[in-house]
Amino acid sequence: MPHVTEPLSLDAEAQDLLFREARTANTFTDEPVTEEQVRAIHGLVKYGPTALNSQPLRVVLLRSAESRERLVRHMAEGNRAKTRTAPLTAILAVDTDFHEKADTFFPDRAERIRESFADPAVRQEKGTFNAALQAGYFIIAVRAAGLAAGPMTGYDSEAVDKEFFTDGRYKTVLVVNIGRPGPDAWFPRRLPRLGYDEVVSEL
Repeated sequence: MPHVTEPLSLDAEAQDLLFREARTANTFTDEPVTEEQVRAIHGLVKYGPTALNSQPLRVVLLRSAESRERLVRHMAEGNRAKTRTAPLTAILAVDTDFHEKADTFFPDRAERIRESFADPAVRQEKGTFNAALQAGYFIIAVRAAGLAAGPMTGYDSEAVDKEFFTDGRYKTVLVVNIGRPGPDAWFPRRLPRLGYDEVVSEL
């Protein structure tokens, strides 16, 4: 008999935790998210691939009521209550001067990398794309920590940038509420997903 392997290496429970049963949370318990948990989340995110190992994502954690209110006033109405009550909110942003870390992320090619990203427009485009990749890794890592993520794009990005990033170096990519899911945390899963044949082609 030929050796048959499963198509996925993760067991079904891990697949459910990270993908099938994972949902965008809209309510949270008051159980705090610890620094240890956030460090463990980052410990996974940092290994996700980015172009030239550039790692342009920066994360600003909002724990205090004061910092949260500074964000909430720039959020869409439907995102305000859940942002106020989540135990932790993270602003995920792109560092548009990420190339300054080239000595750290690619020391043997640092000067060439800095030259290739000398144009600020190119740097912002490439940085935003790779920070968005890392934002996806961040959501999966939050789930891997046994927590729920509530990613949101319903906010005034220019206002959030002015509020938190006054020097213009960072640009907001995504806002994510983080915590243990509370009562009625999930909307019903009724929206369809595209099937394999609708997405995948082969040449």
